Amino acid sequence: MDNTDMIAARGSAQPAATGEFETEVDVIVVGGGGAGLPTALFSRWRGNEVLVLEKAPELGGTAKKAAFWYWVPNNRPMRESGLTDERDDFLRYVARLSRPTRYDPASPTLGLTEWEYAMAGAIHDSASEATELLAERGALPYRHCPAVPDYWSEIPEDKAPYGRVLVPVDACESMSDGGVNAIRTLSAAAERDGVRVRTGHRVQRVVRDNTGRVVGVEASTPDGVTHRFGARKGVVFASGGFTHDDELRGNFLGVPAYRGCAAATNEGDFVRIAGALGAQLRNMNYAWMCPVPLERSGRADLVGMFSVAGDSMLFVDKTGRRVVNEKLTYNELAQKFFEWDGTAGEYPYLVLVQIWDQRSQEHSASDEYGRLIVPPGADDSHVIRGETLDELAGEIGKRLASVAHKTGGAQLADDFAANLPATVARYNELARAGRDTDFHRGEKPIQLIFNGPVREEPGRENPTLWPLADQGPYYAALVTGGTLDTKGGPRTDTEGRVLDDLGQPIPGLFGVGNCVASASAQAYWAGGATLGPIIAFAHRTANAL
Repeated sequence: MDNTDMIAARGSAQPAATGEFETEVDVIVVGGGGAGLPTALFSRWRGNEVLVLEKAPELGGTAKKAAFWYWVPNNRPMRESGLTDERDDFLRYVARLSRPTRYDPASPTLGLTEWEYAMAGAIHDSASEATELLAERGALPYRHCPAVPDYWSEIPEDKAPYGRVLVPVDACESMSDGGVNAIRTLSAAAERDGVRVRTGHRVQRVVRDNTGRVVGVEASTPDGVTHRFGARKGVVFASGGFTHDDELRGNFLGVPAYRGCAAATNEGDFVRIAGALGAQLRNMNYAWMCPVPLERSGRADLVGMFSVAGDSMLFVDKTGRRVVNEKLTYNELAQKFFEWDGTAGEYPYLVLVQIWDQRSQEHSASDEYGRLIVPPGADDSHVIRGETLDELAGEIGKRLASVAHKTGGAQLADDFAANLPATVARYNELARAGRDTDFHRGEKPIQLIFNGPVREEPGRENPTLWPLADQGPYYAALVTGGTLDTKGGPRTDTEGRVLDDLGQPIPGLFGVGNCVASASAQAYWAGGATLGPIIAFAHRTANAL
């Protein structure tokens, strides 16, 4: 359900002067999702009076829509099982992927900036401690996922490729619904332990005293009333990225990423609020990326394609040719859509077409992880059908033309229908051999994790591959690249303090989560590499207040 009509309109982000507050607490947390609720709890457990202000009508944010894997280096189950996850090894893995062109194993900071190196180290230092505290207090009990590998488990820098992933204890077997469970237990702990919560309050600006210290906020409610809340110790923003602000995405990301699956309230509020205070911005060009169904882009209920299901399934471009490994992890698969052709002056892969047959429809249908092969009764408005490949090609062309306003007029090449049978024939040849020598599908451990449900076959060597049927019906869907959420924003130090243009903390102002800059840069290290670090910094920030 889209509740955006129940959210106050945006106002000026310019800071307000100090004055009377209707309520005053020790700590104000702006945002009640996967960053805000842990921050509020950690702060409350330190004896602070805490108020959470959530823009939406309910708590949860993006985390409530997520699988809620969280990546915790050197976690307790790893240690208890004898797995070694040394700090230096962790930092080498992180640095190798975050800044691959600068990575230098001989450098004291491995080629990272001092800030990036310190932030990465803080994750290793604090994620496990924070996780255990949440579990001990019943706020986020978890179960360990020892068989889940990092996204780049095969590279030599990853000395602990398995065991860093945790999920909420009540998550289903496929681990797809953890977010609902996580928000439920976090919210219950907040209520139990006396965290005050006000939903439907959009924080518009901070309040500063005559020394420049942030001492509170002004928030609007949908009825147009402005409320003033004071914070004796500090204000922590945990309000999400700028996925749903078209202007910020267009100006900062540098690629034509579509609106993704972050909560609809993630409109970059803190970018504007902190910018008005002179905060530094970092990594504004990066986001957590994923493929999304083109026709659902911008919908509040959108779930990104964390897992591309199907074995008798392939992606083709506008010419009808296969151009990518369909089982790449979502962040890496998304990069294909953003390749620029300088000769033609276009993004030739802005829209790809996922094609599957009746076998995959019957054996790979799922409503989990944003998969496009959905079971009967699910919303299948994105699905295109044809009894033959030629008929399917015609229907794909019609559907693509119907969404031309979203793509700058993208259309199929004249030879799409002619090329498609040859592409399918080549794919079937590879599938029968069990080896994708063209794009190496199924050769990395993580690709097997994200393969989705498939029919088991005796003696089968590659569970990600199976030939498409010689006869229809066939199915298709239009796919493009979007954001899970953005990862740029005001720069903070390792204690969550927002820094000004000279690198000095802005007194009383803190930030956690996707509303502030992530030191991950271009990397998506593993499943849960958003939430694990967020929990670490929530703990460090609460301790600094």
